Amino acid sequence: MVRFDLPPPPPDLLERGNREILGAFLAALAAAGASEKTVKAYRAAISDFLEYIGDKPLREVSNSDVAGWVYERLSRGVKRPREEDGRARRVTMHYYTLFLRGFFEWLGLDVKVPVVRKPRRGRVEALRAEDVYRLIMAARDPLDLLIVALLFETGLRAQEAVGLRWRDIDFSRREIRVRNAKYGEERIVLYGQLTEQALQLILATRPPRGPDEPVLGISYSGLYKRLKTLAKRAGLDPEKVRPHVLRHTFATEALRRGVPLPVVQRLLGHHDIKVTQVYLHILDEDVRRAYQAAFNPGALVQAPPQPVLIQQQYTAPLSPIAPQQTVHAQPYNTHQPQQPQYTPLAPQYALPQPQPTPIAYQAPQAPLAPFQLQPTPIQQPQGLQSTATRARRGEAGEATA
Repeated sequence: MVRFDLPPPPPDLLERGNREILGAFLAALAAAGASEKTVKAYRAAISDFLEYIGDKPLREVSNSDVAGWVYERLSRGVKRPREEDGRARRVTMHYYTLFLRGFFEWLGLDVKVPVVRKPRRGRVEALRAEDVYRLIMAARDPLDLLIVALLFETGLRAQEAVGLRWRDIDFSRREIRVRNAKYGEERIVLYGQLTEQALQLILATRPPRGPDEPVLGISYSGLYKRLKTLAKRAGLDPEKVRPHVLRHTFATEALRRGVPLPVVQRLLGHHDIKVTQVYLHILDEDVRRAYQAAFNPGALVQAPPQPVLIQQQYTAPLSPIAPQQTVHAQPYNTHQPQQPQYTPLAPQYALPQPQPTPIAYQAPQAPLAPFQLQPTPIQQPQGLQSTATRARRGEAGEATA
């Protein structure tokens, strides 16, 4: 938890109404530098407790009032729009009790608030490489492509991606400054060739009106719904495709590709490396499968087991990304996973070179060529030169890699 250096409360504050006392506390939090999200979280927790005690003044609150509130919420759940299971209730009450304890400490009340123990993190869900590929192939427009690429290649949280502005992107260094990170802190993340390609398509088809314009231009709800739609189009379970799952996928893929754990921690914005270490459990499962395949009872007399082939079909994205067609997934080796290779866009697509400011561009009419899945490590496509540049070089009709 982040500790804030709050100014002391007014001497007569406890003589006022409970809601007025809460307002004074939230104002002190904001003045101490707490982010809007932090203030909102404190408001939700303390308001829930005030609703439980009713008209009872805060100066008369006892330990039994707090204990009864905790028991009530753990038994019946917190009043929220969505249903919660037992684990979710404990997670919510873990933070609610922490926030209420800080509130009472600020007021100087001698009330004991037992902090509910936060349950251990459940199994981390991550997508496979071919699942990410299918989401890319299911993209209907450049915005769909940018959403998948951005979350997969940067590990941004959904709210961080929604809050991203054009001024936050350094095209020359392929860096993004995350200004609305958790706890109000800033950090730098990097992005790859696929995100670069998607950004250039957005610039070409929907140039921003200014540097402060949002890159995605949608809300969190819009981002969530687009991912669910992409999952259905890709033939994936929509329940397993969420913004945070793509964040998990980024972390696990980065570790699998040899990125050191402290680097992944920094890119994700984790304060404690123990939070990042949860992704090592997935890698442990990779080791277990590889070991069991090599040392099964028949390993000494039989050849090593053959990789499992995926016999599925799915539909490539519709125009403008690519015409409707049926694509067969390539064999996927579960013992030594191989990653898809994304090929450059079709020659008729002349993309602008990366610029720190919007550039003039006329969107082409021809559809994008579908990405091709190759059983080799990812080799990201490089940018294409414009048709005018090729004409000056006398190379009209030939794509430049």
